[in-house]
Amino acid sequence: MEYKDVVMPESLDDGKKKKKKEILNTRISPVDFEKINDVGDLVESFQSASIQARNLGQCAKIFGTMLQDEEKPTIILGLAGPLIAAGLRKIIRDMVHYNMVDVIVSTGAILFQDYYNALGGGHYYGSPNADDTQLRELFINRIYDTYVDDELFVDDDTLVGKFADTLEPGNYSSRDFISRLSETIDDEESILVTARKNNVPVFCPAINDSSLGIGLTQHYYQARKAGREPITIDSIRDNYELTQIVVNSTRTAAFYVAGGVPKNYINDSVVMAYIFGKDTGGHKYALQVTTDSPHWGGLSGSTLAEAQSWGKVNKEATHSMAFVEPSVSLPLIYGYAFQKGLYKGRPRLDVEWEGDTLKKIARRTTSDSK
Repeated sequence: MEYKDVVMPESLDDGKKKKKKEILNTRISPVDFEKINDVGDLVESFQSASIQARNLGQCAKIFGTMLQDEEKPTIILGLAGPLIAAGLRKIIRDMVHYNMVDVIVSTGAILFQDYYNALGGGHYYGSPNADDTQLRELFINRIYDTYVDDELFVDDDTLVGKFADTLEPGNYSSRDFISRLSETIDDEESILVTARKNNVPVFCPAINDSSLGIGLTQHYYQARKAGREPITIDSIRDNYELTQIVVNSTRTAAFYVAGGVPKNYINDSVVMAYIFGKDTGGHKYALQVTTDSPHWGGLSGSTLAEAQSWGKVNKEATHSMAFVEPSVSLPLIYGYAFQKGLYKGRPRLDVEWEGDTLKKIARRTTSDSK
């Protein structure tokens, strides 16, 4: 074939050449370990990479901006998935300890497994290919490739029920109940203990869907059997309490780990602001790490841009999603903020409750960041 037979592409006019140059403006930068000293540097380099590395880098950058924003938005952390089984207990605990989060909304399983660890329980190296019928005979529960002791789970379920027996009958929000329960354990590595000591409210809107709920059901059964009035976890009081935090914050920011009930609950607290006669404008920042996909239409994978259509995320919000499983993505984002020292100098948020009423929410005048 001679060159005269090759059909050359149409040459671009000056306008198209200019547009092309504008688009082909920024090169992808290779991840260069000759310039990387730690996790913080690695994640920062992701910001100039591509695909999920770029998304993860953008999430980390947004988290850092949240922490350093002069408006001091209230950062609400949503937790779902097998995070403690994955080895992330200390990461979450340290996010509280180093003042990277102001409010937690979690599934019951995560909080129960923190409680289980605080009482001496452990998560053990297992296999996803285990003989589950044999594990059942040994009272071993499997969470993918992690094992837990079912006998201790049952013991700790019972302890939750017995603790509930000691409370005055009445309605309790999950925040109130969890705070009280945390006083029965003393473990410096505990998420619950660290949150209580640093006045970080912990909500569990689906508390009955967990071992905490099993223990509370045991309490309910025993109380009814004995003719006593049981305590009740009031999920609508949860709505009322969290929404008070949202409407009384200067701004809010959301960090969703996985999705599930915590993600929607955090978002609905913004929607419910109208009940208090206020339009917060939606979260100023939002980021999510998840493996759920948007195209199935479910909440857990729904994009943060979609949330803007509901007013849950501000129309001008800085937001990003990384479709990276949280056992990998959360430590990287935390490591970036920690090693870059982005949390330092951020005043802690003080909240005071009188029953179900938020009496005070204010930043301390000085920082106690570790």
